[in-house]
Amino acid sequence: MSYIMYPHHQGTYPAYPSNYFRQAQQPYYYTSSYYPRNQQGSFNSSFEKTWRAMQEDLEPIYAKLEEFNMNRATSMFLVQRLAVYTTNNSTGVTGSFSQKVNQLWDLFVQQNIWIMNLVAAYRIPLSEAERLGKKVIRITLETSGFSPSLEWNGWGNLGGQLSSGPSVAFWDRNRLDVFARGSNRELIHTFWNGTKWSEWESHEGNISSSPAAVSWGPNRIDVFARGENQELIHKWWDGSKWNEWENMGGVLTSSPSVTSRGAERLDVFVRGTDRALYQKYWNGQKWSEWINLNGNLTSAPGVVSYGPDRIDVFSRGERQQLIHKYWNGQQWSDWENLGGILTSSPTAASFGPNRLYVFARGDKFQLVNKYWNGRRWSDWEEVHGQITSEPSAVSCGRNRIDVFARGENNQLLHLWKG
Repeated sequence: MSYIMYPHHQGTYPAYPSNYFRQAQQPYYYTSSYYPRNQQGSFNSSFEKTWRAMQEDLEPIYAKLEEFNMNRATSMFLVQRLAVYTTNNSTGVTGSFSQKVNQLWDLFVQQNIWIMNLVAAYRIPLSEAERLGKKVIRITLETSGFSPSLEWNGWGNLGGQLSSGPSVAFWDRNRLDVFARGSNRELIHTFWNGTKWSEWESHEGNISSSPAAVSWGPNRIDVFARGENQELIHKWWDGSKWNEWENMGGVLTSSPSVTSRGAERLDVFVRGTDRALYQKYWNGQKWSEWINLNGNLTSAPGVVSYGPDRIDVFSRGERQQLIHKYWNGQQWSDWENLGGILTSSPTAASFGPNRLYVFARGDKFQLVNKYWNGRRWSDWEEVHGQITSEPSAVSCGRNRIDVFARGENNQLLHLWKG
C-alpha cells in the first residue's frame, strides 16, 4: 500500500502556516486570501451558500477521514480549502467534466504541498486521498451550478430514413441500441458495439408512433410502440432471438415511454384519450392493469428511473411548458411546472443517483435541456442544431450522456458529452 510522500515530508510533521490552528478551529469563516472575493474585494457570499449546501454530501467524506483519526475541525478545514480552490480555479481548466476534475486535483496537489503533507501525516493512502479529493471537487462543481452542457460534442450523422423520433437503450458500457420507425412504418434498428455502428436492420411490424426501448439486464431489450389500432404493442430480444409483437391493449394518444428500475421490472407510460397519464407495469410475473395518474398532457411522456423506488415522469403541459411528477417508493407527487417552451415531447436520462437530465426540442427546432443536480434545477440551455423530432437520451456511465434525434433529411443524429 502506498502513502502520499511529498517534498519536505521527512517522516516528521511538517511546518504549517502560523495561522493554521486558528483556521482549523474556524472552518466556516476563515479570512485567508484563499477565500473567493468579488470584484470589489468583499467576501463572496455565493461561496458561503455553496459551502453550506454541500455539507450533507460531504458527510461521508468527513466520516472516512475520521477513520484515519482526523478530527472534524481539521477535516472540514482541509475540505473547505479544496472547495475554495475549486471555485477559484474552475474557469481555468478545460475538457470534459472528468478532465476538469483531474486537472483541478493535480493543480491543487502541486500548489498546496503543505496541505498534502498534513494529509500524509495521517497516513492516508495516496489512492484514497485522491478519491476523496476528487469527490470534493465534483461536489463543489455540481453544487455551484457547473454546466455540463458546455461540453457537448457536435452532431454526428448516422444515416437511415426515419419517420419518427428515435429511442435508445443500453445494456453494456460499450453497447447502444437505437430504434425508430422506418419509411414503411416498420421498426428499424442500429447499434454501437464499442467500435462502430451497425447497418440499419428491419424488424417488420406496423407501428403508428415512435418506439420506446429499454434494457433491464445484459443482452435483454424490450421495445414498445403504438399499433395500428392505437393499442400498446411489445416485442423483445431475449438474448438469442427477437420475439413477435404482442398486443397489450389500451387506447394510446401518444408514443409510449418505458423505464426499468430493476431486473425483470418494467414501467410503461402513455397518454390516454382523456390526455391523462397512464401507467402499466410488469412485476416479473404479470402485467398490471392500466393505472390513471391524472394530468393534462399535450405530448407523449418521458420517463427515467435512477433507483428501485424512484420514477420521474416528464411531459409537455397546456402552455408548452415542461411538467414533472415522480414516484418516491410510496406515492406519486403532484405535477410541477418546470417552465420552458417545448415543441416536442421530453426525454430524460439519469447520470447518477438523484441526478437527472431532461431534453426536448425548443421553439427554434434546437435541442434544449435542463438538469437536476440533487438539490435544484438548472436554467434551460440550448445546443445548436436543427432536429425534426423529439430527442432520446441515455447515460451509459457517470458524466456520459448520449442524445439522438431525427435530422432535417430524416437521418439519425447523435450528440454526446463525457
